[in-house]
Amino acid sequence: MSIDRALEALRSGEFLLLHDGKDRENEVDLIILAEAVKPEHVATMRRDAGGLICVALHPKIADSFGLPYLTDIYREARSKFKILEAIWPNDIPYDERSAFSITVNHRKTFTGITDVDRALTISELGKLGAKAAEHNLVEKFGKEFRSPGHVHLLRAADGLLAERRGHTELVTALAELAGVTPVVAICEMLDSETNRALSREKAREYGTKHGIEFLDGVELIKEAGT
Repeated sequence: MSIDRALEALRSGEFLLLHDGKDRENEVDLIILAEAVKPEHVATMRRDAGGLICVALHPKIADSFGLPYLTDIYREARSKFKILEAIWPNDIPYDERSAFSITVNHRKTFTGITDVDRALTISELGKLGAKAAEHNLVEKFGKEFRSPGHVHLLRAADGLLAERRGHTELVTALAELAGVTPVVAICEMLDSETNRALSREKAREYGTKHGIEFLDGVELIKEAGT
């Protein structure tokens, strides 16, 4: 089963291709366990995938870090900054709300955007996530990371796939099934020929060429029993 191969790839710190579903974004993301990320992985994501490099976090880890949804920050600030009211995301065509939280750089980075810098930020997010459990790590998080930064954080819904079935929830649920820290780097696969998302078929071809497993979100949802 591809789910078994996908779980092993995630555990081994290898790339994996994950399609969310035709009835949602209909996109394929290139994903990898955050703790395993090295500069060459960031280079591959920006060169071969081309989308936004983000880190998805399990809600318990996000709570431990004190990470809010970005819209919660907007809600608190919109009475002072009217532009936040004007740009409110109430018309997302594929979902009811966004998973975006804040952006960060590790405090040991320079600009934060280089492959080396982003790899450090992403891998350290994974390592700190492994220590989260039920602990309050807000102060520790603040000592290690600054914001704004160049790595976008995504907060998975509290009920994971039972509540929302975006890539954020899919990858954190997959990490739970794999028994690894549910902090995962993800990047959308884009197509420079069509200037749209890379098709499912082309993503499969890319995976075959580079020896990367392809997993359909429908299969993961069935495995997770939701």
